[in-house]
Amino acid sequence: MSALDEIRAERLRKLHLLEEKGMNPYPNRSLRTHEVGSVLGEFESLTESGSILTIGGRIRAIRKHGGSAFLDLEDGTGRIQLFLKKDEVGEESFALFEDAVDIGDFIEASGTAFRTKHGQESVQASTWRMLAKTLRPIPDEWYGLHNEDERFRRRYLDMLLNQEVAAIAKKRSTFWNAMRSYLLTAGFIEVETPVLENTTGGAEARPFVTHHNALDIDVFLRISAGELWQKKLLVGGLPKVFEIGRIFRNEGMSREHLQDYTQLEFYQAYSDYEQGKQMVTDLYRHIAKETFGTLEFTIGEHTVNLGDEWETYDFCAILKKEYGIEPLSVSLDGVRAALEKAGIASDERMSIERGVDLLWKKIRKTISGPGFLIGVPVYMEPLAKRSEGNTAVVERFQIILAGSEMGKGFSELNNPIDQRERFVAQQALRDAGDEEAQMADMDFVEALEYGMPPAFGFGLSERLFSFLMDMDVREAQLFPLMRPKE
Repeated sequence: MSALDEIRAERLRKLHLLEEKGMNPYPNRSLRTHEVGSVLGEFESLTESGSILTIGGRIRAIRKHGGSAFLDLEDGTGRIQLFLKKDEVGEESFALFEDAVDIGDFIEASGTAFRTKHGQESVQASTWRMLAKTLRPIPDEWYGLHNEDERFRRRYLDMLLNQEVAAIAKKRSTFWNAMRSYLLTAGFIEVETPVLENTTGGAEARPFVTHHNALDIDVFLRISAGELWQKKLLVGGLPKVFEIGRIFRNEGMSREHLQDYTQLEFYQAYSDYEQGKQMVTDLYRHIAKETFGTLEFTIGEHTVNLGDEWETYDFCAILKKEYGIEPLSVSLDGVRAALEKAGIASDERMSIERGVDLLWKKIRKTISGPGFLIGVPVYMEPLAKRSEGNTAVVERFQIILAGSEMGKGFSELNNPIDQRERFVAQQALRDAGDEEAQMADMDFVEALEYGMPPAFGFGLSERLFSFLMDMDVREAQLFPLMRPKE
């Protein structure tokens, strides 16, 4: 028998002891009257009034001294010292506590607030009972879980042992709610769109495929937060819509990329990407202030201040200066030559679109931002309007921050004829083996034929959160997907 098995067997014995003594190890209800945080916040008044209060929580430490015991009790709102004395709780109850209670157990105690001789805020118990008996020991707080694989698999333990992980959960909530409150205040309505789709749209990515048994059809998990669906809502007369939801991309893993993650997308009728720039600038500053209390961040080797004037970067000008190519007219051979010169691998499936994108991404890593990347060729963006000044490029911007792309917005394409032609071009790329090219969604084209007003659309993912936290995107998730243990 392993050491863990022995510990578990001993705790099972204690569980049965509780039952023998008439104490339910897992009662249905807690009788708690106060959170620990509220006790600490109102400590002086509770002490003066002598009010009887009931608290509950997990035992994080036990210090026994003869006929008394001091416990550190934690309930997620705070940690407080609980004092049990044999003379106060009774000899039988105290003996059961000594015989059946372990660090990690959840207990409940009633008593009064008092301050020890050393000034420690405490609660002196008159009664106690078990709320949940634990069968496995929590790893030592000082040593914890150091293996990344184990930390991600048992994130609940990682959170117990590392307050920074708990802080991630709280900051993530603030991060998304900062966006939600901003948009709701601006008159947007929150919507929910399908996760299972017949065709994927709104992004260029390889989808997950599954089978729908009831309809007996293969369907795709969405790769965007309802872009084409939300634009159908604009056709239907809703002028401002947004969704915060999970999306799925069957692609590689890296410090910046996950296969399932949360994304915001919003769409505003009678607007365009120029108007959208100021709105997005304000939104990012609002998110940063609400979540982190600052506009200044150190992200890897980059120092970024969202309060600075945001730069503008021209896509074609940058590639021409760096590689000597003109993205609007370059041939596939020209792209291959530039890739080879840049030390970027290519294969027989390489297209102009993919090659130009790879060349840009190498340059992007050197740009700190914050700024807007504009002037992207039409062939790289099938859902954005052409620029009125140069119809070979689209009215699209990407947020550049710390060497990466942190959001994308554009004047939405509402010309059904142009949209059909671009879908056909994308489908041709897909048929030629490009699994990330967009599928032709003729249902969406049909919707556009009924008329969609000019609109601005924008999307950002939780990558922004991980970057502002300056951590791997998997670390910034609470439960990243893991390969099953063998």
